[in-house]
Amino acid sequence: MKKWGNIRDKTIPVLFIILIILIWQFIVDSGFIARYILPSPWDVVTVCVAILPEITVHIYTTLQEAITGLLIAITLSVLLAVLMDNFVIIKKALQPLLVVSQTIPIMVLAPLFAMWFGFGVLPKIMVVILVCFFPIVVSLLEGLNSLDDDLLNLMKSMKANRWQIFYLAKFPASLGSFFSGLKIAATYSIIGAVIGEWMGGRYGLGVYMTRVRQSFALDKVFASILIIIILSMVLFKTIELIQFLVMPWRRVMR
Repeated sequence: MKKWGNIRDKTIPVLFIILIILIWQFIVDSGFIARYILPSPWDVVTVCVAILPEITVHIYTTLQEAITGLLIAITLSVLLAVLMDNFVIIKKALQPLLVVSQTIPIMVLAPLFAMWFGFGVLPKIMVVILVCFFPIVVSLLEGLNSLDDDLLNLMKSMKANRWQIFYLAKFPASLGSFFSGLKIAATYSIIGAVIGEWMGGRYGLGVYMTRVRQSFALDKVFASILIIIILSMVLFKTIELIQFLVMPWRRVMR
């Protein structure tokens, strides 16, 4: 029954997506909506394959910016979360700033970064860091604070120092929350890179989308969106695989 439930849970969303695609295809083929306004799914896939040679360099650039920014965001998030967990004064000082940083629209900051740091890779990476940093650090902090009090008191009674408590108990207990935030950040990273590229540059999916949109080539715009979705899902599944390898006890629990 459990196996059937898992198959059903995976099949239902797939069938629903297929149904939406079929309805979309039917609406366009029937002429209810003109193809130059809304290309059909088949048109999008066909164009996506056709433009792949010319868009490869843009895909590589966006991936490079997204992964670089994500790795930097992970490093900064772990360092800051550990400091905030160990020093109350740092937590009280920085927590309001973290919340305030998320109230500023990224579309306002992206052009500022472009003006301050030029139209190279750096401002795009900074946008990625900004959008990825918050979900990781907040999730990791929640995980570090989720350690059972009885276990914490037991380790203290056994004369464990702060570092031993952290790497033997706190960090393993926080991995579930950490990977939850990391999966969210991974999907944000591609979007962050694309938003940064909208402000200007030579290469990147955001730059390519801007060019084809100005040419009213909506099929290529939708093809770019499809590629962005695929890249985001690949990063998401990569994080899931890493979590599967790093947390073997979750496999045993299942």
